[in-house]
Amino acid sequence: QVHLVESGGGSVQAGGSRRLACAASGRTFSSYAWFRQAPGKEREFLVTFTWNTGRTLYADSVEGRFTISRDNAQNTVYLQMNSLKPEDTAVYYCAATYFYNGGISPSEYAYWGQGTQVTVSS
Repeated sequence: QVHLVESGGGSVQAGGSRRLACAASGRTFSSYAWFRQAPGKEREFLVTFTWNTGRTLYADSVEGRFTISRDNAQNTVYLQMNSLKPEDTAVYYCAATYFYNGGISPSEYAYWGQGTQVTVSS
């Protein structure tokens, strides 16, 4: 059975950093993505990454502050978040698909982690 398990959430002050991890069990997916959802808002695309080619696409809201990376041996994808702002407060989700070059819509990803809360205080 395939699972995605996120970790690394917590509280941080504005301007700080946090690294989230998404560990995949079962098999390696073709594309991974990170989304977030704040209370009362729709799920927001942050970044997508194609495992074999390294193709990466960031949302404008996080480009330059967030970086996605991978650990092949651990079959894990990371989201390094720097210069965090209070508006980055949300539940962060890892998602994955067997299709190459995953896009920006949540509907393109069939597999989701349970979510991890990130709270940025001012």
